[in-house]
Amino acid sequence: MSDFIKHECGIALIRLLKPLSFYQEKYGSAFYGLNKLYLLMEKQRNRGQDGAGVATIKLDMPPGSRYISRHRSISKEPIRDIFNKIYKGFEERSKGDHTLYNDAEWLKGNASFTGELLLGHLRYGTHGKNSIEACHPFLRQNNWMTRNLITAGNFNLTNVDELFNQLVDLGQHPKEKSDNVTVLEKFGHFLDEENQKLFNKYKKEGHDNNTITQLIADNLDLHSVLVNSAKNFDGGYAMVGLVGHGDAFVLRDPSGIRPAFKYIDDEVVVVASERPAIQTVFDVSSGQIEEIEPGHALIVKKNGSISEVLCKEPLEKKSCSFERIYFSRGNDQDIYKERINLGKALVPKVLEAVEHDIDNTVFSFIPNTAEVSFYGLIQGLEEHLDELKAKKISQLEDKNNVEEIEKILNTKIRSEKIAIKDAKFRTFISEDSGRDDLVTHAYDITYGVVKSKVDNLVVIDDSIVRGTTLKQSIIRILDRLEPKRIIVVSSAPQIRYPDCYGIDMSKMKDFIAFRAAVALLEDSNKDELLEEVYQKSKAEILKKGTDIQNFVSKVYEPFSADQISDKIAELLTPNDTNAEVRIVYQSIESLHEACPDHSGDWYFSGNYPTPGGNRVVNKAFINYMEGSNARAY
Repeated sequence: MSDFIKHECGIALIRLLKPLSFYQEKYGSAFYGLNKLYLLMEKQRNRGQDGAGVATIKLDMPPGSRYISRHRSISKEPIRDIFNKIYKGFEERSKGDHTLYNDAEWLKGNASFTGELLLGHLRYGTHGKNSIEACHPFLRQNNWMTRNLITAGNFNLTNVDELFNQLVDLGQHPKEKSDNVTVLEKFGHFLDEENQKLFNKYKKEGHDNNTITQLIADNLDLHSVLVNSAKNFDGGYAMVGLVGHGDAFVLRDPSGIRPAFKYIDDEVVVVASERPAIQTVFDVSSGQIEEIEPGHALIVKKNGSISEVLCKEPLEKKSCSFERIYFSRGNDQDIYKERINLGKALVPKVLEAVEHDIDNTVFSFIPNTAEVSFYGLIQGLEEHLDELKAKKISQLEDKNNVEEIEKILNTKIRSEKIAIKDAKFRTFISEDSGRDDLVTHAYDITYGVVKSKVDNLVVIDDSIVRGTTLKQSIIRILDRLEPKRIIVVSSAPQIRYPDCYGIDMSKMKDFIAFRAAVALLEDSNKDELLEEVYQKSKAEILKKGTDIQNFVSKVYEPFSADQISDKIAELLTPNDTNAEVRIVYQSIESLHEACPDHSGDWYFSGNYPTPGGNRVVNKAFINYMEGSNARAY
């Protein structure tokens, strides 16, 4: 994605089902779980640019012993910073006696972060300042083990105000209004209620307090806590929780918007945001890894029992398609195939854009995340070219004309590495005119492969959100090669609507597709439609319940996708560009064909899977019309 957007967080949960000594004996290290957690986080570091955090819980520790450890970091290399601190702690605690590293019993009794329950989080904040307080995991402390709670997740809730007010109505006084704190306190409230209910029950039965503590730990109904907590959640989420005595859970939203994968054997329970991370770190096949079902929670009890239970009735599955297009690493076998198919699906539109002049067209990609879709585009073009060659040969009058046959066979797809992002480049001037000049040098380009004034130059991007980088940088630098025509191809459809489930796309004015539609309305003297939609949106967000419509879609209805694409090209073409510029987008239909199991397409279609989504899009449009730069949720 040439436009930088912040996106989804990453989670990593490990529950060791054996004593630490087992892993010391079998794998040669009592740090087996900690080392695996480090690797899981590193393999998902594409999901964490703002910070990271780690928490562990030791099971069956005696009173007076520390059993919860947590460290968070917002350094430039937060994962490395966290684990350096953890291992430095081992060094200091052992006073340099490394033989103690092989003593699992000593480590558990004396060193922090040597627990059987381990949680890692990678933060990619969608809003707010980047502070250590914003980093997961969050901790709710209590002297009762079964009331201690640690939470982290990959989520965004659309109805934080409503949930916050519910906490206030319960008599709480939350320290801030954010989905992180709200979720922690929601779970915490019902965890407290469950503890109190059990305490009252066992006290009535005549048990002493020490016995009651153990009975609560053994019989805590975590399923009930989750059902009550999530009852009014609206959003996309994969939420992880650890209870102080050793229970753990991972809760997934009813539409399956946010991903959560699990791997279980007789030694470990593992959950992560990405399947390939688990495959690589634990050396298992994709078939051994499953998704946590939408609306369900994976619960691992302190005694090691494992269950996956229904917490909220599943809705139509709307797994995020942006995961497939961009966010997840492309080494997942299914994602790789889907991105190949996304590229192949673009072939007819690309051929039309270059007027079927393959001989005089160079194909490339920007940025690197579009590389797999580029391979798919090239494969599709080569298949098309093979068919064309076969047809031309079959039409030859002289089938023995070797020279003519060789000429046909020698026609090739011309693919080149045109632009390389300069990793060392930093824009340090904030004044606009100077900054724009610097931004044009963010990429180095390959000279000598494009025929001046003759060749078309096709570059594929995975998606186009704002178009800022295209206008300020990419189109300018490609124009230096003097192509006849520049065609920018997006493997995603036009992004028309805000996201509210964990991706930083919340303001209508940021979307080049929206700005193009508004410009077309003005060009055709139909801009009164904006006021009509504004009034309907204001009325709509006042509605209660779930019967809420997306009225912003009406802004796009007067125009075809091609008309909007043409306007986008016009808006993104710098005034001094010599080449003709065209923008080609994936169709929503082709997206669904390429990614059949991930139909969450609200950014493109406006079809939100929850009522909160429709409320957010209307609010985002109201903010646009009123000139407000505020977030819509």
